[in-house]
Amino acid sequence: MVDWLFFHNFMVAKTQVMSNFPTNLTDKQWQFIKNKVEVKQRKRKYSLREIINAIMYLTKTGCQWRMLPKDFGPWQTVYSYFRKWKFEGLFEEVMLYLRETVRKQCGRNVSPSVGLIDSRSVRTSHHIDSSEYGIDGGKKIKGRKEHIIVDTLGLPMAAKVHAANIYDSIGALQPIKELKFLYPRLKKIIADGGYTGEPLAAAVKEMGWELSVVLRPKESSKRFQVIPLRWIVERTFSWIENYRRMTTDYERKTETAEAMLQITFCQIMLKKLSKKLIE
Repeated sequence: MVDWLFFHNFMVAKTQVMSNFPTNLTDKQWQFIKNKVEVKQRKRKYSLREIINAIMYLTKTGCQWRMLPKDFGPWQTVYSYFRKWKFEGLFEEVMLYLRETVRKQCGRNVSPSVGLIDSRSVRTSHHIDSSEYGIDGGKKIKGRKEHIIVDTLGLPMAAKVHAANIYDSIGALQPIKELKFLYPRLKKIIADGGYTGEPLAAAVKEMGWELSVVLRPKESSKRFQVIPLRWIVERTFSWIENYRRMTTDYERKTETAEAMLQITFCQIMLKKLSKKLIE
């Protein structure tokens, strides 16, 4: 005779066992963001930690939503949480919180005094609506442009996504304006030659900051040169490219692409925090 109570307990225990993937949050990493994600403590069919694990698995591996392993739970549940958190601005909130945490662990003031801005154009998939992308004439890329501002540690201060046909000096206005009430110690924004122009310079001056455009020397025997401080933001882009979901933009909506960028930054900083704890 089948012991139905034993069978029931076995199935309950099986559903409560966490997935085991390299992208999963460690216990210490989960403690950093738990209070931001799990605001209300209550019984849930699928733990929020597993939902976060599923989203991080997706950004790292670049798989489709429907291809998520069943260990995480139904993909529809994972996506519904992702969509809810995207509109609530949770990913941006966690990203900025982790940046402050990393800076504290490095012995830095939570508010940096210098920001470095740059952008990169990313190709979009063929199914993206034409109103959601543009063509970068300089790089010959049809897609979207990721605009980021980082501190001298390479950590994100702001991250925005827009169509690739918007000039850097125009696309930079939105992320720069978002810095106004977040970083009281900020004094200077360092940029490359693509950020010259009166509108951007006027906007930065209005904030009470200095815009420093660092140009590459025209006459040089070397093909590659490390430009002071500008290499930091380029390194940050190289960190992003380690996540397969970020190599090509598959998102139908620009705000979804922006959320994916914020999640990727969260993963990068959680790894940094883990290394600091080990050290």
